[in-house]
Amino acid sequence: MIPARYAPVLFGFILSGLMSCIVTCVAAIKNVGMNSETISAWLGAWGFSWPIAFVVVLFVAPLTRRLVALLVRQDN
Repeated sequence: MIPARYAPVLFGFILSGLMSCIVTCVAAIKNVGMNSETISAWLGAWGFSWPIAFVVVLFVAPLTRRLVALLVRQDN
């Protein structure tokens, strides 16, 4: 098991992987269509975009948490 202190990084890793997987799949289908090149185009785009998405999530998540805290009312 991974220590709890790494939970935000693991969350970002999984979230960025899933989101980049879905988005690149949709983009590949839109750009290439459903044919024999689709899987190759999708996996190439996903492999390129996942590390970028992971780094972006690590930097953007704390800012997003602060923005959400400003936009929601705290119930007491």
